[in-house]
Amino acid sequence: MPRGKITQRKKIEPDPKYRSLVISKFVNRMMLQGKRSACLSIIYKSLDIIKDKTGEDPLGVFLKALDNIKPVVEVKSRRVGGSTYQVPVEIKETRRDALGMRWLISFSRGRSGKSMAEKLSAEVLDAFNSTGSAFKKKEDTHRMAEANKAFAHYRW
Repeated sequence: MPRGKITQRKKIEPDPKYRSLVISKFVNRMMLQGKRSACLSIIYKSLDIIKDKTGEDPLGVFLKALDNIKPVVEVKSRRVGGSTYQVPVEIKETRRDALGMRWLISFSRGRSGKSMAEKLSAEVLDAFNSTGSAFKKKEDTHRMAEANKAFAHYRW
């Protein structure tokens, strides 16, 4: 609970090509050292690769892939008495988006491949088909929350 003013969220402009706020947020998360134009070109190239491989709308494929890897619940540590419990907690929509994008970026960076555009497009296609590392991370998170649902009454 903040003691001072409640912070205002910055208004994000949509990206120039697809006019999508999601792609703009993804660019902001993926960007390293302020290289926005390099990051935009990587994302646009990967969306072109997705369009070539699937023949579908690349933005729709990207959004479906993000929906497939967004977690619904996660576990948070809660100290009760002398022991620490992993308590399952539902996640707000903004955190779900952030985790999904973060997982997609980190697993595509860790992938083996030629260029970042190819690695990102491969990870997005895997997430679209409900396979791949980012989807597995979501499944592991859900499995952990399911295993610890006995401690749900410690939720705060």
